[in-house]
Amino acid sequence: LTGRRQRVIIEDREKKLHPHIEIIQKKGEKEKRLRDFVIPEGAQLTVEDGQEVYAGLVLAKVSREAYKTRDITGGLPRVAELFEARRPKDPATISEVDGTVRFGDIKRGKREIYVHPEEGEPQLYEVPAGKHLRVHEGDRVRAGDRLTEGPVNPHDILRIKGPRAVQEYLLNEVQEVYRLQGVKINDKHIGVIVRQMLQKVKTVDPGDTEFLEGEHVDKLTFREINERAVKKDGKPATSEPLLLGITKASLTTQSFISAASFQETTRVLTDAAIRGARDDLLGLKENIIIGHLIPAGTGIYRYHDIEIEPPEGFQPPPPPTEPTPGAVPSPFPEEVEAD
Repeated sequence: LTGRRQRVIIEDREKKLHPHIEIIQKKGEKEKRLRDFVIPEGAQLTVEDGQEVYAGLVLAKVSREAYKTRDITGGLPRVAELFEARRPKDPATISEVDGTVRFGDIKRGKREIYVHPEEGEPQLYEVPAGKHLRVHEGDRVRAGDRLTEGPVNPHDILRIKGPRAVQEYLLNEVQEVYRLQGVKINDKHIGVIVRQMLQKVKTVDPGDTEFLEGEHVDKLTFREINERAVKKDGKPATSEPLLLGITKASLTTQSFISAASFQETTRVLTDAAIRGARDDLLGLKENIIIGHLIPAGTGIYRYHDIEIEPPEGFQPPPPPTEPTPGAVPSPFPEEVEAD
């Protein structure tokens, strides 16, 4: 109706062409290319060919998807996705090394992105040609930075940056859902859940221990058995951290009583009976089920047989003396007693 035309980038059917904008500086008859911007499909161009541009000018607009519901009900699926450690659909490509970005060719509908570290061989990443890139030619990236748009896979963060980074990521993402609605939750509550999600490790090299390669073991058990192997002059096992969803973490806990009270009761009890499992009742949940005092606060085991020693110079107060019968005043007046 207005007669206005808008140029939109479309996908090349043969996957051989990928549009980009070159910024060229002219000095007399000489031309110098300053920057090359890759434009994703679906972007709307806001400049013309040969137009003079300046710093801060918008070259193209990328349309965003319809804004999703961001209230508590709309954010709870996101919280569930984080706590279950699910792998998101179409995740972002993350750089595994620190280095400089270089673009390669487009082969079979995929663009080659190289990250050249200061030492060692360049790292190759293949991304769909039409996917929106977050980096440009010559950009400096660090390990864990996103190269493309999309949700981040927490398992990739754990593999590249370690347990501490994925803990901070999960904590911040969960808090973001509630923070948008003005709901304040102390970090310690979410931290307890995240810690349980990282309680297991995967055995990489069993060494001289009783572990099997690829076995999932509790951190404390892994450390104790490694200490025994070292005392016997054996080779300790090596492992890598493991991120489990809260459902799987609850079913793989050391206490079979706690696991059986959650889900898959028949399978958990059958497996415990076959293995001859023993529950030492070290956690809160299993003690509540049995009816014992929970190991928290004054119920901690190390407080059971504790003896408190008085400080130096402490004098206990004298014991109270029993009053003699005549010294106790009568509750009745003298006239009543005389009668």
